[in-house]
Amino acid sequence: MANHDAVSTTPRWFRPVAIVALIWNLLGCFAYLSDVTMKPEDIAKLTQAEQALMASRPAWSIAGTAVAVWFGAAGCIGLILRKQWATWVLIASLAGVVLQDLWLFVLSHALSGAGAVGIMLQGIVLIVSSGLVYLARGSARGWLR
Repeated sequence: MANHDAVSTTPRWFRPVAIVALIWNLLGCFAYLSDVTMKPEDIAKLTQAEQALMASRPAWSIAGTAVAVWFGAAGCIGLILRKQWATWVLIASLAGVVLQDLWLFVLSHALSGAGAVGIMLQGIVLIVSSGLVYLARGSARGWLR
């Protein structure tokens, strides 16, 4: 009965938003894999600033990116399935985004190397990740079971 109530009170827009969020996170997974599997000849094609930025990234920042995208995708699957565990998985994803951004924007002073588009994209990633945690908090409203 409780599961039926949760499904019946969940807004109609919830599942489509979760599906779009999954696609967003899968694009992040693809970008992560593209980044960590770059060949030296691909890196050589980057600007000097981009090469320096890539070379200076600490492993914990790269790990933060991995947590952000993979946990984000898993959390979105949890949202689609309306599972409460999605909340904690998406919180871990947000922590990965924060860890990645901590290095990128605070510790590395890489704002000039990231470029305006990179800065805007990271801002959007942080907003979307925060929004997904907020959406997952719908479990308090009975949206997740």
